[in-house]
Amino acid sequence: MARRLLALSLVALAAACASASASPTIRTVRIGIHYSAFSLAAIDVDPGETIRFVVSNSDPIDHEFIIGDEAVQIAHERGTEAFHPPRPGEITIPANQTVETTYTFGARDLIFGCHLPGHYTYGMRGVISAG
Repeated sequence: MARRLLALSLVALAAACASASASPTIRTVRIGIHYSAFSLAAIDVDPGETIRFVVSNSDPIDHEFIIGDEAVQIAHERGTEAFHPPRPGEITIPANQTVETTYTFGARDLIFGCHLPGHYTYGMRGVISAG
């Protein structure tokens, strides 16, 4: 009886440890780009949530997907970085390709946009609401 109780306790302890060490769920959000427009204009996230963005560009030209606050968007709009190496929340999506980026959100709203000449002004942007 004592061995059976010990065995059940060990099984319960192992299950508890496994669930505590399991990685948090990463949600996937798919965004299309067509005619220099994003398929989504708004995305809702929870503070602390990690999102894997899968961005597919069906246009014959490259685009960007930049996540950040207004200051980040202004810096990229004025910047000269023609290509974005993969880093969280900043990617270049070549023509007719799909690229992914993963981003963990805080408790503030952000913007996503493309900053190739004229694209952001044309309306190639959206909002990410945290909360």
